[in-house]
Amino acid sequence: MIRNNNNNKNTNNNTNLALLFILPSFLGCLIFIFIPSFSSFLLSFCNWNLINEIKFTGIDNYIDLLSSKEFWFILKNTIFYALNVTVFATILPMILASLLHNKIIYKNFFKTSYFLPFITPMIVIAMIWQWFFDPNIGFINNLLKCNIQWLYHSQTAMFAIIFVSVWKLIGYNMIIFLSGFSTINEQIYEAAKIDGAKTQDIFFKITLPLLSPTILFVLLITTISSFQVFDLIYLMTQGGPDNSTNILVFWLYKNAFEYFNIGKASAIAYILFCIIFIFSILQWKMRKKWVINE
Repeated sequence: MIRNNNNNKNTNNNTNLALLFILPSFLGCLIFIFIPSFSSFLLSFCNWNLINEIKFTGIDNYIDLLSSKEFWFILKNTIFYALNVTVFATILPMILASLLHNKIIYKNFFKTSYFLPFITPMIVIAMIWQWFFDPNIGFINNLLKCNIQWLYHSQTAMFAIIFVSVWKLIGYNMIIFLSGFSTINEQIYEAAKIDGAKTQDIFFKITLPLLSPTILFVLLITTISSFQVFDLIYLMTQGGPDNSTNILVFWLYKNAFEYFNIGKASAIAYILFCIIFIFSILQWKMRKKWVINE
């Protein structure tokens, strides 16, 4: 009986100590994540301009959004941007990682060069690329000997933003792919070469299947981050010209802090959450068809 009591006391002490260590993180999540998320969800059913009283309006904010042509246009922009960034920011880093995985000279130099844009502050990147895309003195127009209004024309602005976004993400995703390549057993490649497999067959029939868990991870994180882009749009185009680069997060910001329509902004946030959730679930469900080592 004495031993059981001692064991129970030790268990209780360990539990209390564990709770004590968890408490700061739990309070942080409660104050800065759970309570604001719950409050913003309630505000999505209300009308509030930060000054007057909060008025409950039911699902009017959601109805107004879903019946608005502007919402569907901005949603189309968001999906177009996210899909293009996800595709190119997955394929290009994977190709670069495949090249760097082989024994080439100055490998570390190339790794550092590709990763540098990811750790560069976004405001620096925006300023540099604004100069690159400048129609009069920009580096790109001078190089191509043309006068394209990259950031000032509705047909080219979104492509310029996508290009910069992919350029910034390449280094980070490349490092993840390099980690994935390092987990593949080199003996598999040696056996394939002995059997007379060609380089393209090795890549498509061995490398890609064994790399599929890493590809899934990169697709998931890139999709989620692409739907949440804000700073690049804010710094380079302000959603213009003619709303051609306006996406849901930037529109949320304008509704909340320029138009002071907090209820509508909160509704946009939860519609965006549902869209990201649906895309993530679809990718997770489809993994069974192409991801191995499950």
